Amino acid sequence: MRIFVTGASGWIGSALVPQLIEAGHQVAGLARSDASATALTAAGAEVVRGTVDNLDILRDAAAASDGVIHLAFKHDTAFSGDFKGAAEADRRAVDTFGEALAGTGRPFVLASGLAGLAPGRVATERDMPAHFDSPIAIRATTAQEVLSFASRGIRSSVVRLSPTCHGDGDNGFMAMLVAIARAKGVSGYIGDGANRWPAVHRRDAARLFRLAAEQAPAGSVLHGVAEEGVTIRDVAEVIGRHLDVPVVSVAPEAAPEHFTWLADFLGIDVPASSTLTRELLGWTPTHPDLLEDLDKGHYFTVPATGA
Repeated sequence: MRIFVTGASGWIGSALVPQLIEAGHQVAGLARSDASATALTAAGAEVVRGTVDNLDILRDAAAASDGVIHLAFKHDTAFSGDFKGAAEADRRAVDTFGEALAGTGRPFVLASGLAGLAPGRVATERDMPAHFDSPIAIRATTAQEVLSFASRGIRSSVVRLSPTCHGDGDNGFMAMLVAIARAKGVSGYIGDGANRWPAVHRRDAARLFRLAAEQAPAGSVLHGVAEEGVTIRDVAEVIGRHLDVPVVSVAPEAAPEHFTWLADFLGIDVPASSTLTRELLGWTPTHPDLLEDLDKGHYFTVPATGA
């Protein structure tokens, strides 16, 4: 297949593109910068210059492809505090892909998230979001729209990713926690730190996106989860050990000051299962788990810049 990939030079995309090419697919990747274009060319992909805001470019690229994997998200906008704006831009891009692919039977795979899906219990692929009263929930409604594309003749699927897709080079949540701990002189967790995050290695996540494009039935919900739930206190303890700083509890009311905007995510308890995904696609994670990956030390070799 000729597959158009947004976010192709990003954290998961840079692992996915080589896997797609190795599997015999042609890849056209969206690039918003010269550096991204150079990386895609080096990986053997065709370059489509533009951003997720260039809807005409997205429409034409999707129409010229046999399928689309949509990984891009305006993380720089979201991490600066405008998550709502980033999520709304994502929705516009998804609407555009839906128009371009309607009636074709081609695959469309969306990257989504697990945050807030079923707080306090292990969520499965059968769970659907029940509350849409926060900016984060905009992404959930976008995912629901993608699932509805199945009724419009699109082989759509949604990959709900773990809050942390870890690995060497990560600048996401784990890198941010390391940066905050280094800056504050303590490695913190909120309350008793017993809340759990699912986790997955970026290379395992990339393989799941490839399998989804190749095999997932229309309307599939897939979980990019290698570990059902790692406690944030366990994460803080590994960080504290590597930075040689105390590991401390941060009171919930003090969390926004200590962790800034990350506090809204760090305190959630969102364990999740991927049993149904593994059975459907034969996906088996093989890369290091989160604590093992943290213990390898690559998160601590240079000052983390995620925060």
